[in-house]
Amino acid sequence: MASQGNISDQDKAMEHVKGLIRCFQDFPKPGISFKDICPILKDPCTLKTVTDVTSDHIRKNVGQIDAIIGLEARGFLFGPQIAMNLGIAFIPIRKSGKLPGPTIKVSYSKEYGEDVFEMQEDALKPGQKVVVFDDLIATGGTLVAACDLVKSAGCEVKQCIALLELEELNGKAKLSVPCHVLIKL
Repeated sequence: MASQGNISDQDKAMEHVKGLIRCFQDFPKPGISFKDICPILKDPCTLKTVTDVTSDHIRKNVGQIDAIIGLEARGFLFGPQIAMNLGIAFIPIRKSGKLPGPTIKVSYSKEYGEDVFEMQEDALKPGQKVVVFDDLIATGGTLVAACDLVKSAGCEVKQCIALLELEELNGKAKLSVPCHVLIKL
């Protein structure tokens, strides 16, 4: 039997987080197994664990960054807290038509069809370094689009981070930047 001494408190905490994730079949359309993270959000200690583990990872492994980019919609739930932990800006990337003022755009494919992401034109200054956070990597299209949008602003994506990864879809392989995942499903 393996020694329990090899399992860190962080590993135990992330196993607890993983245990809270629920699956809903055929949502939002037939054939999709939706991963519901709402139980994580209902528990302040668990939510803090996710944001603290992510913040610690960035401090130890990514280096100096200027902003956390959060993707609509569930990346908005964690990104601001991670940015606050690190004392840096939070920048939202949203679906088309949801941000005021001039925006830059990118079109992309996702598991449910085509979509458009936007970021405010003045959200980043050229040369800034960022981490892109999303709740889930499935086919990788959403994170690729976000990285393309950040690069079009003249900035560098140091790393993508996702709470969950659907490993069988191999979405990380599409990324041209390092990607860290907290929980693999």
